[in-house]
Amino acid sequence: MSAENSTIHRRWSTELSARELHDLLRLRIDVFVVEQNCPYHELDGLDLRPDTQHWWIERDGTVAATIRLLAEPGGGSRIGRVVTHPDHRGTGLAATLIRAALTELERPVHLHAQAHLRGWYESLGFEVCGPLFVEDGIDHYPMVIP
Repeated sequence: MSAENSTIHRRWSTELSARELHDLLRLRIDVFVVEQNCPYHELDGLDLRPDTQHWWIERDGTVAATIRLLAEPGGGSRIGRVVTHPDHRGTGLAATLIRAALTELERPVHLHAQAHLRGWYESLGFEVCGPLFVEDGIDHYPMVIP
């Protein structure tokens, strides 16, 4: 199944079932904490804010890719927790989620990109808007679509 034909599931935090939240968090922890060997506080309290949206695509009954959308204080939006299951990388699922979100999000749209993904985010229209910084032991760039 191509990414373009994927069904995007989207829920406000208050609409998520316990199972959906579990599955989203599990993928994020499996990749960000375990695979990337980066112990950090994944449960940051933002997942349950009433203005937080969770978008994801499933494959074979499991979450294949997900993003988290937040409103920025003072206006604009933030995309975060962009993650794809290892079995589905390179299939365009994360790009599908981001492109869909960009059609709806209030501008400017911000994110913190892991440095090795800078070019990928640039291909989606983001531009670097500040210096390289280290977050949780990993190099990141602040990026924005104005």
